[in-house]
Amino acid sequence: MKCLVGKKSIDFTAPSVLSDGSILKDFNLFKHIEGKNCLLFFYPMDFTFVCPSELIALNNRLNSFKELNVEIVSVSVDSEYVHTAWRNSPLEFGGIGKAINYTMVSDIKKKIIKDYGVEDDTTGVAYRGSYLIDCNKIIRVQQINDFPIGRNIDEIIRLFESIIFHQKNGNVCQAGWRIGDSGIVPNSNGILNFLSSKSDNL
Repeated sequence: MKCLVGKKSIDFTAPSVLSDGSILKDFNLFKHIEGKNCLLFFYPMDFTFVCPSELIALNNRLNSFKELNVEIVSVSVDSEYVHTAWRNSPLEFGGIGKAINYTMVSDIKKKIIKDYGVEDDTTGVAYRGSYLIDCNKIIRVQQINDFPIGRNIDEIIRLFESIIFHQKNGNVCQAGWRIGDSGIVPNSNGILNFLSSKSDNL
């Protein structure tokens, strides 16, 4: 694993299934996310166990991501044709069973998962890696879950809200920060004022 927080995200071009179900052989990340925030969402494989719950949970919250100007780009080592089959398979047969309205990238050559440091050396597939990329293409959050542990999509949304809040206001986000909180003025007086009045609520 390698830490990429604070660094520019790594561009790639790869075959993908787009939100409308069409296949694009030369999908380019930077072109797709220009001027937007991005959730780069790695998962092990299609037709597995935890993965469909995560991708459906993402899709169910798509409007929340759109309100935050976030593009979702999912990545696994499956081919674009397996992605298509998974999208078109009903839930009772292990598929997603519904339209997924974001891009699904095929990293069949495993270059992307190696570049981002999420490859499991034993299985050759990706851990559950979440990379929160801001509109300047800088990685602001990097989280990697082991295979059995599904992600909390609402927490990912909260993290994007905190990234945007800091960019707009300059204040930093305390533990448990949520929309409506004022944050902390990033200087000595700011943290003293915050702790003296709000530390009991942390």
